[in-house]
Amino acid sequence: MTSARPAPHALRRLAGAAGAILIGAGLTAAIAAPASAEAGVGYVRLAHLSPDTPPVDVYVDDLGGKTKGIKLDAVPYGVVSDYLSMKPGTYAVSMRKVGADAKSPPVLTEEVKVTEGSAHTVAGTGRFADLGLSVIDDDISAPPADQAKVRVLQASVKAPVLDIKTTGGQEIGAGLKFATTSNYRDVKPGNWTIDMTPQGGSATKASCKLAGGTTYSLFVLDGKDGLTTDLKVDAKAGEITPVGGVETGAGGSTSGTSIALIAGLSLVVLAALVGVGAFGLRRRARRTW
Repeated sequence: MTSARPAPHALRRLAGAAGAILIGAGLTAAIAAPASAEAGVGYVRLAHLSPDTPPVDVYVDDLGGKTKGIKLDAVPYGVVSDYLSMKPGTYAVSMRKVGADAKSPPVLTEEVKVTEGSAHTVAGTGRFADLGLSVIDDDISAPPADQAKVRVLQASVKAPVLDIKTTGGQEIGAGLKFATTSNYRDVKPGNWTIDMTPQGGSATKASCKLAGGTTYSLFVLDGKDGLTTDLKVDAKAGEITPVGGVETGAGGSTSGTSIALIAGLSLVVLAALVGVGAFGLRRRARRTW
């Protein structure tokens, strides 16, 4: 019995279909790489929340020596990184003067234990004279689709105690002191105006849009002309979207978006070849400044 061989036009159609599928997969991977695809990792983001502390170089090093460290250069007050995806283990987060030798004693250092599915914000907090590194536990679970979840990280020394409410009167943080973090609160999604009222002062208003099924952290910061805010997404629909890892060397981390883009473009190239051939709060300071 002879086996049937596909006709040339059938092969071309098959190659075209395979190419289309791979191109679609490639573009999907390039556009979105949800964290749910990253099994066996935890997440850490870094923040400089000390208003009178100058910019610092920030290092993250694996104390187990299994992965290479990263370095963020000259991080100023108010900057909050995206999440970094990290393998489970114990890491040292350190701050040094800008331009200091990487082997010199750090100004501050703190350990953070990363477990699978955990998320933490590691921040330089307090005034310069009492500077510390805080490890803040983040909630990356998703609220229901008809709810949003938000908390406040109070990093304003100009307004050392704040009451924070929506214009409709829903409390987000009451009597929130400088260098402290509120609990997460469930709120209705939508476009909100937030009133931030210092003790004995008038309210500063900030606008924010909160989407259903999404968890947020609202950073309250000192601006040039009063208070300012930075709203960060902790998780959306139960997924977290980190942008980098700790395996890329001490010159900085490779963006997770770039990793996804590279993977996606690789699939696109493969598709083309087919057509042609047929990604609790603790403070402890160790000062050497």
